[in-house]
Amino acid sequence: MADTPPKRTRSPRVSKTAPETVPPAPTQPKAAAAKAAVTKAPAAKTAAPKAQARGTTPQRTTPQPAPKAAPVKAAPAKAAAAKSATAKAATPAPKAPAKTAAAPKPKVVRATPIAPPVPGAPHLKAHKNLTREPLAPVPVAGVTAEKAKAAPGAARGGGKPAKAAAAPAVAAKAPRRKAAPLPPSVVMPAAAALDAPKPPPFMPAPAPKAEVPKTEASAAEAPKAAAKPVAKDTAKDGPNGEVRLPDPVEMTLAMNRIAEQAQRLVADFVARQAQTPADGTAAADPMSIAAPFGAASFSSLPANLSNLDPFNLGGAFMEMTARLMADPNRLIEAQLGLWQDYLALWQRTAQRLMGEEAEPVISPAKEDKRFKDKSWEESAVFDFIKQSYLLTAKYVQTAVRGVEGLEGKTAKKVDFFTRQFVDALSPSNFPLTNPEVLRVTLETGGDNLLKGLENLLSDLERGRGQLAISMTDYAAFEVGRNIAVTPGKVVFQNELMQLIQYAPLTETVHKTPLLIIPPWINKFYILDLKPANSLIRWLTEQGHTVFVISWVNPNEKLAAKDFEDYMVEGPLAALDAIQDATGEEGVNAIGYCIGGTLLSGTLAYMAAKKDARIKSAMYLVTLTDFTDVGELSVFIDEEQLGALESRMKSRGYLDGQSMATTFNMLRSNDLIWSFVVNNYLLGKDPFPFDLLYWNSDSTRMPPAMHSFYLRNMYQKNLLVRPGGITLKGVPIDLRTIKTPTFMLSTREDHIAPWKSTYAATQLYGGPVKFVLAASGHIAGVVNPPAANKYSHFLNDALPASPDDWLAGTTQVPGSWWPVYADWLKQYAGPQVPARTPGDGKLKPIEDAPGSYVKVRVVE
Repeated sequence: MADTPPKRTRSPRVSKTAPETVPPAPTQPKAAAAKAAVTKAPAAKTAAPKAQARGTTPQRTTPQPAPKAAPVKAAPAKAAAAKSATAKAATPAPKAPAKTAAAPKPKVVRATPIAPPVPGAPHLKAHKNLTREPLAPVPVAGVTAEKAKAAPGAARGGGKPAKAAAAPAVAAKAPRRKAAPLPPSVVMPAAAALDAPKPPPFMPAPAPKAEVPKTEASAAEAPKAAAKPVAKDTAKDGPNGEVRLPDPVEMTLAMNRIAEQAQRLVADFVARQAQTPADGTAAADPMSIAAPFGAASFSSLPANLSNLDPFNLGGAFMEMTARLMADPNRLIEAQLGLWQDYLALWQRTAQRLMGEEAEPVISPAKEDKRFKDKSWEESAVFDFIKQSYLLTAKYVQTAVRGVEGLEGKTAKKVDFFTRQFVDALSPSNFPLTNPEVLRVTLETGGDNLLKGLENLLSDLERGRGQLAISMTDYAAFEVGRNIAVTPGKVVFQNELMQLIQYAPLTETVHKTPLLIIPPWINKFYILDLKPANSLIRWLTEQGHTVFVISWVNPNEKLAAKDFEDYMVEGPLAALDAIQDATGEEGVNAIGYCIGGTLLSGTLAYMAAKKDARIKSAMYLVTLTDFTDVGELSVFIDEEQLGALESRMKSRGYLDGQSMATTFNMLRSNDLIWSFVVNNYLLGKDPFPFDLLYWNSDSTRMPPAMHSFYLRNMYQKNLLVRPGGITLKGVPIDLRTIKTPTFMLSTREDHIAPWKSTYAATQLYGGPVKFVLAASGHIAGVVNPPAANKYSHFLNDALPASPDDWLAGTTQVPGSWWPVYADWLKQYAGPQVPARTPGDGKLKPIEDAPGSYVKVRVVE
């Protein structure tokens, strides 16, 4: 009965650990060693026979070392801890000696490698795939015999008995396992002696090493970096066009050099800002750069940050979120759809990595230029990045657009600014996820990033602290030198405009002159960029005496100029001046964009005054009905208008950069982020492009005029209401306009949507011809016949619905310019001798294009 407890607690361990190789009772040398160990711990004297008895099994012919010598030392700790077990023992060990024996720690002896295991041992069955012999584990310092457990591995080893008994079987941490894993302390053979492992099936095999100049340090690491050379052509670097990493030493040196030069660039920039006065009166204090962040400014922090939401987005997005969360089923369905798309993407990417062909889950739109670099398709990794972004962007925008119950303007605002957020997070906008940027960085050693920083600081300096992204090489163009060069003279001017009369290019001209009223948000020379695409020159070549209004770039002195002032000092003043210059009372008129809106108001004013001097009117991409103004509506609400009016009142004008940024946001990928990548990440200089030079040459707005225009047209849509607005005391009614009208709109216009412009065909009281051109607000207008580009749509009928009109159109290839020229002939009058500027009562003031147009917002 006394042996029952030990058998009940220890027998299962023996049977589970080594059922086939149970050793016989220890021989005399082993017993002597065990006795020597017992003398160090008096409490173990009674436990040793029990342990010996537990190990009594049928003996084998071949004597084996005793595997249970180690538990002899561990028994006192268990006997002292388990009081119930010692109480039932026949000869229990006294408690005091047990505590005394547990105090000294046994000396840790580092084990030597054991002999090869016995063939047929259980651990060989579990690790039959091993290619090398296991080595004995190294005992861990601090692991005592009291904490150690029985070590079945000792029975399998063939080391010296004395060391096997003295060293607890530390390796047997988990005696229930049939085979212990290789310990981390095992010394591996030399790397050169091992065969290179094959790549896993989902990774491309390493590509052959490219020939790249290397330093001595990098050459020493050639075996390590052989699979990662500098890539000059991702299509040839490796399978699937993967971009491979450069030599780490060379890259580190390059980054250090870039960091040093970047510090010098920033220091020079700060020094220039300190020396260049912001207002032209006094030099700036260098510490003023950090002053807004100083401790003294925290008291006024709420006032400084009062306009944290300039676009009034908080309320719109809160309402969208609330309605989205109120319909969780829709959100869950969208998430499940995204999950399924990602599963398909992962599967097809795995197929590509294994060398198989796989169709993309999603592809960018045809007009999306962000992913034009070939690596976005040839590299499986970057193709995955591209598609995962497109899927996520589609999911986010679809979820936002699917929210029900949002008011129309709120829904448009949420959708527009969600797209801005999604566009900003495109992988093409970050150096580590843009393969083209990575490739150029490796090829140049990072010089592109240094040049990009230089470009960034230059744009900040040009914008006087604000980021004015360079869209073109501004030094490549000069107004009057290589753009706006059609010969002519300024024959009249006032505070708001200069009137240019162009020299004839034919011996005879039509009797009725032609007046062009351009927008004052931009410069007029969009119609005279260069001789090959100049509408002004082309009309002059058709035998017309062309006059153009060149608007002033206003400052705070003209802050009180209103919309009606632009009418009186613009078209009406020009009509009088043209009569003085040519002797002709009647003119044909062209209004472009907001210039066309002004022309329609002027014609209604003249109709009320019985003034019929304008014989025909041509509207280029002009809004008169502002019911649907497209995405520009997201900038029109009471909160934004109030904030805008406060800024204009404090400065005396609206900065032209604000207007330019607004229009650029309508096409942010093309007009913002493409230049961020080109200028700052690739370190390239902008390409000289006359159209982009004009696009960046914006003008200021007088507060009175701009506020009237935004509130009465965009916000309240009063122009189409009879008597909705009043100009010079005259109620304006567009229905009273009997002047023959030619209207041109463009199919992809993002500023004046063609279906909105078409509404004017139902307003005017005279005959109307409507033409729809391909392309957008600028390219669709500036489309000379010689270019043989795009097309236009014709339909003489004018149904109420623009869709019905489009359904009955005929598509004609090429430019719309000849269509207008043929239509204009019936109102242009007979041929008369050509008129030269200065022949009439008005004498030339200066050469075209004049001085007003040369004043730039950012010098």
